[in-house]
Parts: sequence; C-alpha cells; structure tokens
Amino acid sequence: MKCLVTGGNVKVLGKAVHSLSRIGDELYLEPLDDGLSLRTVNSSRSAYACFLFAPLFFQLYQAATPGEDPLRCKILMKSFLSVFRSLVMLEKTVEKCCISLSGRNSFLVIQLHCKYGVKKTHNLSFQDCESLQAVFDPSSCPHVLRAPAKLLGEAVLPFPLALAEVTLGIGRGRRVILRSYQEEADSTVKAMVTEISIGEEDFQQLQAQEGVAITFCLKEFRGLLSFAESANLSLSIHFDAPGRPAIFAIKDSLLDGHFVLATLLEPSPHSPELHQPAPQLQAHSTPYPDDFANDDIDSYMIAMETTVASEGSRTLPSNSLSPGLQPPCNCGPNSEEEDEAEPSAVPGTPPPKKFRSLFFGSILAPAHSPQGPSPVLAEDSEGEG
Repeated sequence: MKCLVTGGNVKVLGKAVHSLSRIGDELYLEPLDDGLSLRTVNSSRSAYACFLFAPLFFQLYQAATPGEDPLRCKILMKSFLSVFRSLVMLEKTVEKCCISLSGRNSFLVIQLHCKYGVKKTHNLSFQDCESLQAVFDPSSCPHVLRAPAKLLGEAVLPFPLALAEVTLGIGRGRRVILRSYQEEADSTVKAMVTEISIGEEDFQQLQAQEGVAITFCLKEFRGLLSFAESANLSLSIHFDAPGRPAIFAIKDSLLDGHFVLATLLEPSPHSPELHQPAPQLQAHSTPYPDDFANDDIDSYMIAMETTVASEGSRTLPSNSLSPGLQPPCNCGPNSEEEDEAEPSAVPGTPPPKKFRSLFFGSILAPAHSPQGPSPVLAEDSEGEG
C-alpha cells in the first residue's frame, strides 16, 4: 500500500486522526478499493468511528503492491497521533505526506516532506489484525437531524468540558433541545444545568416528532464536530428510541465519516419539555433469521451488547445494528438467568449507567493468521531456596 497526500489535505488527515483519538486507543488502517479506511473503537465497545478517504483525496493511491495481497494493520493511536500532533506545523511546513505499508517491511512508514527539503521519516510498529467493521444502516433510523457543523459546534460550547453526557431531543414547537445530563443520584440543589434551544428553521432537515430524546457521550460528539466544522461540512444525526445506537454521519466527495455512539436506555429525567411519550417499537413474535449463516463472516461485525448491572437492575435486550434485526424492548423488572451469572454489587457502589455496548468481532484473514504458538524462550525457574 502506498498513498501520497499533498497540500491542505495533510491537515484534513491530521484532523481526522485527532477526532479518532477521542474514541479509541488503537487505530485500524485498511486500504480498500474505495479508498483508505481509518477505524477505531473504544475499550467498552460503546463507540465506533470510521473515516473513508476516497482515492481522489490522494495525489497517488495504491491499495496493494503488485503481486501482494492487500494488507491491514493495527497501530497504537498514540504512535500515529504523534506524527500529526501539531496541526499548525502540518499547515505551515508540511508540503506532502507519504504513507507506505509493505509485507516485506515490519513498519508502517510515514514520511513528511517539509519546506527547504527537510524530510521526516516515522517508522511505526504495527500488528496484523482482523477487519474492524460495524453493521449499521442510517436509513433504518426513523429520526433524522441535519445541520451545519458550525451551528452544532456553537451549541455545545456552553457545556462544561467535564460534562460526560448530553441529551438531545425535540421539545415544544419542534425546537431542538440540547441539555446537560445528570443522574438522579448525582443531582443536587447546587448543580448547574445547561440547556440550549435551537429553532427548526436553523436545520437543513428535521425529521422527528416532539418528545423524542436520546442521551449520548459528549466527548466523542465534540471530536466529530471539530472535524466537520473545520471542513465546513454538514452533520447528520440518525437515531431511534433511547437505548438504540445513534449514527452521526458526514459526507463529502472526497471522504465519508461515521460515528456510532451508544445511547442511554432512558432519557434525562430532568427535561420537562421532553417528557412527551415517544413511540414504542412493536414487538416481533417471529424468530429472527440468522443473517450470518450463509454469508462471509469476514465482511461482518457482530453487534451485541453487555449488561453490567447491579442486583435489581433491569435486563437489557440484545441488540444488533443490522436493520433487519430489531428486537423488542423487554425491560421487565425481574431479571432472569443473565442476572444470576452477574457478580453481586459492592455495597455503596452507585448503579452503572445503562449504556448499550457494541461488540465488534470478525475472523482474521488466513493470510495473516498467527503461525502457531510462540516458542518459550526462557527456562522454567527453580523454586526459591
């Protein structure tokens, strides 16, 4: 794989890496026929992000070396971020960036060609990895918001940097409400609640009814907003009922970006304007088909959820991002077999937030499968005498 980025696109690539660094600690790099894919997922599997740079984004793009199979690799995010850490330096001094990956070399080579003939070469260690993909379909979400990223970026400015979650909903008069989220156990008389209200006329598209609301992490949302605002792009938000993943998308002729974030099962209890009942998903009595039985599992990522709940908490239904699998919401008060396997909660520990967790999995390609167990290089140590 070899690609060459020139001019202002070097800074765009750096901004994308900065956005991905807000989510995961590892970067999955995969050259495709459609372009270069950069993906990451957080440790709890509740947030997934992907940027796909089209071949036209590069001055030179070669997905695979002639005679070799396309490679994909996993790199520490800190290592890759260190190359693009200073965006000001990228804009002022770097003229072009060359990224190369070869099976004959054990490093991902990144060369920055700067002014006055200065060349900086970074050799980053990598690992052969599985293909990280998530199954999601924005068109399956009934609610859609689209607005300029600058508008949404200005809307989240008043929120404190330490704020973890934010609630997005449709209030009275079809006004879009952004409100800081607080748990009931953490709410006090002195707590400050910030709420921003935006009129319907400021949105390019508003397809949602009054009363719907979701709560998601603000840190990841700010990362995508920062990138979209610098590129002067519009941001689309596709979401369903609370507890279903929300999809944040940006699209341009040279790149696509998707952030899939988990949402809280229940909206913020402190939003009186958002207390109107939301439509309930209809339960399907027919068994779900096994979509992965006859397909190549390498092209899929299984989306599941975990429940890390204390005793007495509700059992969350398993969920898939695939549009054809939408299980009914079974939130009965009595937990069954799954809760019996859960460890008991430590007394005094606050209940965890009911976030959906997206489990990603795939099969390592045969060409990159590990060649058996690693040899033992050290002899057995003798007992202390």
